[in-house]
Amino acid sequence: MEIDTAASGAMLKRERVREAILELIEARRPGDAIPSERVLCAELGVSRPTLRAAVDELVVAGLLVREHGRGMFVAEEKITQELVSDRNAFSLPRAGGVWTSRLLELRTLPAGARVGRRLRISPAAEIRYVARLRLVDGAPMAIEHLHVRADLVPGLTSEELEQGDLYEHLRDRHGIQVSEAVQSIEPTVVTRAEADLLDVPEFSPALLFERLTTDVHGRPVEYVHSLYRGDRYRIVSRLTLGPAAEPAGTTEGHHPGIPPGDFTGGDPVTFSTRGVVQHGM
Repeated sequence: MEIDTAASGAMLKRERVREAILELIEARRPGDAIPSERVLCAELGVSRPTLRAAVDELVVAGLLVREHGRGMFVAEEKITQELVSDRNAFSLPRAGGVWTSRLLELRTLPAGARVGRRLRISPAAEIRYVARLRLVDGAPMAIEHLHVRADLVPGLTSEELEQGDLYEHLRDRHGIQVSEAVQSIEPTVVTRAEADLLDVPEFSPALLFERLTTDVHGRPVEYVHSLYRGDRYRIVSRLTLGPAAEPAGTTEGHHPGIPPGDFTGGDPVTFSTRGVVQHGM
């Protein structure tokens, strides 16, 4: 599959606009207004269609509300339910197929307020921003946006992001042993640029993964959000109703939402949210 550079550029521009609007949302309370599209276009230096695509996504995700004739407002907070108690953690099943990566962008830039809060660093501190297309058996499956603390990976290369397992590279080449991830999963739809990259129709259903990964010292290492094709995944909730049996051994494969490979040096992968994502048909 050949990458459409125009689609890639549009997707990445929309991603930067999305991050800017999310910062506005997080600085306000539910019901507060955000600036008009005209003002945001001028402040962010983007066209109305680019801004509207980002706003449309946030409206569909339930983070913004449009009111005709009045403007755009921060939506009410979502209700979060954990389907399994923290005392009953379990490992995610693995998805099959051969997973590869294709790098779309690799840059060093300031973290900004929103990403800085998640990584517990100054907004002016540098991060390595990565956008990459994830493929399974050669077919596009997900778009990942990674934000990694630059001081932890000063020599991070494009080869590490396209070849092998990123967490193994972090451990073996950068001395970082990741330990825990907190991940949320929400439904969304793909924009036109994302649809072109994923080879699906515009507005197709998708799963939005957001993850914060910490190392064995409790330091945030990376903040990631990924868009997975909704036609290839489904969520299954596992409820513990009685005494748990001894856990079965794991098999090789890929944890959906997480790069494949040795995440915790052989230990099971555990999340605070308990939705189980399985590979679909």
